[in-house]
Amino acid sequence: MSFVPGQPLTAVVQRIQIQKLRQGENLILGFSIGGGIDQDPGQNPFSDDKTDKGIYVTRITPGGPANAAGLRMGDKLMQVNGWDMTMVTHDQARKRLTKKNEDVVRLLVTRKSLEEAVKQSMGCFPRQ
Repeated sequence: MSFVPGQPLTAVVQRIQIQKLRQGENLILGFSIGGGIDQDPGQNPFSDDKTDKGIYVTRITPGGPANAAGLRMGDKLMQVNGWDMTMVTHDQARKRLTKKNEDVVRLLVTRKSLEEAVKQSMGCFPRQ
């Protein structure tokens, strides 16, 4: 998925809700992120578009909350609890995900397999 800054973005998204795991004072999500507008997009292994500065899931803890909720490595975060994540720094994204007063994180993510499934279905059913 590529986009032009300032132009509308169309994406096939999936809703994922993660219940944070409480370990003492810490709330655990069970995944790591990479990317952001302050990072080098050429280092992103999950996007074919090497100008994409989105936030991507880079690691999933097996058996953790994110794994149980269906989040996958390579998913691109579009929203976190209603906040747009398409033009944020890495630190802004991390802070949105790790708020101490939120036990649940609601994500909108996109992934290549979702887009491919829609493209295939559109090819099978021509527009009238």
